[in-house]
Amino acid sequence: METDVQTLLAQWPQWLDTMTRPAVLYELGFVLLAGVGTWLLHRLFKTGLRERCDRYPPDDLRRLALRAVQRVMWPVMALVAVLIGRAAFRTLAAPTGVLDAAVPLLLSLATIRLVVYLLRKGFRATPALKAWENIIVTGIWTMVALHLVGWLPAVQQGLDDLAINIGSSRVSVLSSIKLVALIALLLTLAFWISGVIERRMRASAHMNPSLQVAFGKFSKFFLIALAIFLAIDAVGIDLTTLTVFGGALGVGIGFGLQRITSNFISGFILVLDRSIKPGDVISVGGNDAKFGWVQELRARYVVVRDRDGVERLIPNENLITSEVVNWSYTDPNTRVRIPVQISYDDDPEQAMALLMEAAKASPRILADPVPTARMLEFADSGIQLELRIWISDPENGIGNVRTDVNLAIWRLFKAAGITIPYPQRDLHVKTLPPGIVRGPASTTDD
Repeated sequence: METDVQTLLAQWPQWLDTMTRPAVLYELGFVLLAGVGTWLLHRLFKTGLRERCDRYPPDDLRRLALRAVQRVMWPVMALVAVLIGRAAFRTLAAPTGVLDAAVPLLLSLATIRLVVYLLRKGFRATPALKAWENIIVTGIWTMVALHLVGWLPAVQQGLDDLAINIGSSRVSVLSSIKLVALIALLLTLAFWISGVIERRMRASAHMNPSLQVAFGKFSKFFLIALAIFLAIDAVGIDLTTLTVFGGALGVGIGFGLQRITSNFISGFILVLDRSIKPGDVISVGGNDAKFGWVQELRARYVVVRDRDGVERLIPNENLITSEVVNWSYTDPNTRVRIPVQISYDDDPEQAMALLMEAAKASPRILADPVPTARMLEFADSGIQLELRIWISDPENGIGNVRTDVNLAIWRLFKAAGITIPYPQRDLHVKTLPPGIVRGPASTTDD
């Protein structure tokens, strides 16, 4: 039965008188006892269910079922206890008004917890998402409970009366709550749909990684914008009033959000021109200071993981304005140069033959293109040679290949008696300061 605020306030004395009757107090006591008892049983069985869940992998259907049972165990147990109590009260011809009201409340709580949990499984699990699950369940169940007892219209009217006028627009607490709830609901649907689209794109064998990321980004931001506009229109806010907000946003971008906007737009440029895609091996900065392979293309940054397991978050703007070396842009084959010097007393042809032998030290070195050895120059300390080899998997690192080849060169040169010279300099003294005698030191008589 629906009631307004005035009727609800007028009925309070009657309800208080009804709630203090002995028969109603017996019902309330039984509901409280059933709730506490089933909650203790739920706490007792919860640990065992959690241990059984941990035995299965995260994507296993049995784990999902056990987690769902864990969510609805307490309201279902409490519902069974209330149903048994209601049958007992009716056998004794006692009133069951409170128990009759508790049945749909517990049933709705179990249903809402199950539905929200299943919807949450469509998103990537995070601590924040798990915390919001309880908040969302509480909010939805509160609205359902108010509707079941007939108080929802009165509460809505009270919240609608708390309003302020901004120009020609009236903003109430109720409209604000509706706007936030609709935005949250539509954004949830938008994220879920965009996640499904992104997973389908990644599973497609006919689309390259850049196109997959592009479809995922465009679908996500389009659905988010559509959800916000639909929520604003559903609440009754005139969309023409957003022109003021658009002007304020433009001023904010001009003064303080240039870098954020630049990174956002740069992210779309990277996706559209396909210069960098997930799986590419890139290096940013001088001397390949930031070397690694691209893990993700995000709205503001690119995730690059190096050989140390460190993930660098490089802003998109840096990849647009700075020089970036893409080791696998069109061809994954990468040439590795390994320099080495030998003494002028050694045979360079023999040393070059040994370098070719050392090129077989690592199984990752390609046979085609063929490794080559070059004599580059007559340097200050010795003859400069260089071994040039090719690999097809730079994402697995280059330093380990260099190590294998350098160790092989060291062993082969040692066995052949070829010397790797130290840096050498010849010093010629043209004049000496006064008081210093050239030649061996003179001796004096005692």
